[in-house]
Amino acid sequence: MTLPHITDEMVEAAISAAEAREVLADAFLRFGREEAAMQARIRSEAGGVKLSTLGAVIPGQEVVGAKVYTTIKGQFSFVILLFSSVDGRALATFDAGAITRLRTAGCSVIAAQRLACPQSSTLAVFGSGPLGRAHAIQMAEAFPLRQVLLVSRSSDPALAAELEAACGIPTGLATAEQAAAEADIVVTASRSPTALFSGDLLRPGSFVAAVGSSLPNTRELDDRAMARASLVAVEWREQSLREAGDFVLTDPKALPAEKIVELGEILAGKARGRTGDDEITIYKSVGVGLQDIALAGLAYRSIVGDS
Repeated sequence: MTLPHITDEMVEAAISAAEAREVLADAFLRFGREEAAMQARIRSEAGGVKLSTLGAVIPGQEVVGAKVYTTIKGQFSFVILLFSSVDGRALATFDAGAITRLRTAGCSVIAAQRLACPQSSTLAVFGSGPLGRAHAIQMAEAFPLRQVLLVSRSSDPALAAELEAACGIPTGLATAEQAAAEADIVVTASRSPTALFSGDLLRPGSFVAAVGSSLPNTRELDDRAMARASLVAVEWREQSLREAGDFVLTDPKALPAEKIVELGEILAGKARGRTGDDEITIYKSVGVGLQDIALAGLAYRSIVGDS
């Protein structure tokens, strides 16, 4: 049997960001209700080549599968293998670049819709790569943004112009300090090994989505950001507490265990979201298999059908 292979271009043509967010929210709700399970990431490395795997079982969406990818000189190459949870048969293989971009930004928006001020008008994006771009596009769909502040290692104004064209919101280059101090929503999509700004700069009522790192020796947020936050949402405690340097490197006094909640718990009503206008809230993403398999299932149903 030859499995259909679904490319990034096919995914991008078949799935809208809104559709992606709907199926992702459903998957996390099921996980919050203990109706789905995840397989934590496993990394193996030799000779500078890294192999990583992670997966999920989502019976309510009738899918199970795994994502496998290599990391060589900082570059990723992804493949997803999807199975039916009804009869166990293999359904399809996927390129997973488009799915990774869709699911990471989509879950940041899902978290922001529960944890950010609904009238947020200024977005700061740290990082001018595809992940930062995807976040700007999806945040612009979900919030009444009036400006985007782009923080990039390059000072090329063309980067801001390109991002403005992509998201449709006036965009300008900014310093890290300006962006952190002025934004209602802050997205950190960088590869920085150290904190990008002082958490003391964050304005009351702001929301931060930190999505750039899943390594225990790197961080984008400092202890002050964690200490000032009323809560920090994660995809899955087990994986996040092990992988995220934003947690591993933070003083436990700044981030007591009771302040960390899972996104699925919020969606299932087991944990609170934002309750006050001046709260600072954080969503820390490392990327989990639940996201990839939920979106692969959506793409399969949209492109191949249910047969």
